[in-house]
Amino acid sequence: MTRFLACTPAVAALFLLPSAALAHTGIGHTAGFADGFEHPAGGLDHVLAMVLVGILAWQLGGRALYAVPASFVVLMAVGGGLGIAGIEVPFVETGIALSIVVFGAAVAFSVRAPVAAMAALAGLFAVFHGHAHGAEMPADAGGLGYGLGFMLATALLHAAGVGFGFLLGRIAAKQGGRVARAAGGAAALAGLAILAGVI
Repeated sequence: MTRFLACTPAVAALFLLPSAALAHTGIGHTAGFADGFEHPAGGLDHVLAMVLVGILAWQLGGRALYAVPASFVVLMAVGGGLGIAGIEVPFVETGIALSIVVFGAAVAFSVRAPVAAMAALAGLFAVFHGHAHGAEMPADAGGLGYGLGFMLATALLHAAGVGFGFLLGRIAAKQGGRVARAAGGAAALAGLAILAGVI
């Protein structure tokens, strides 16, 4: 388990390779599982939120390690279904940006909320992320394959976040919690910048 957690940042690095500009363009030939898999990794907003969910799950520990990410993935699928069906969800982009601010602040302050509360919060924000994925599904893509693709990519990003949380914990054991606070604070600031349209 320790070896797996230590390797998950390498998985995250694979997701950071695509250009952040691809996530919300709807341009180009995209269809099926592979394109669904690529979609979450194409936007800094999605990557940050999903990695932060993994870090939060690690910080809470216990049942949170699977309950918080699972809640995100399941309710993201619900949001994706709404997006594919063309059902409007208000303030989607605002919700996505706010998720980064809230999750980043929770990491920075090492919030010790009950697992059920954090899972519900993650699920709420997941609806916005899922709706963005579903609404941007190309017309020639198969909905099932596309949905499975973005769900798997999200789960892997959560796993990468758990790995980052493990590494932050190891660093904190030697240097205190400053690194985790700095990482969470930086992510929250990035969320505010996305919310303001700066990045």
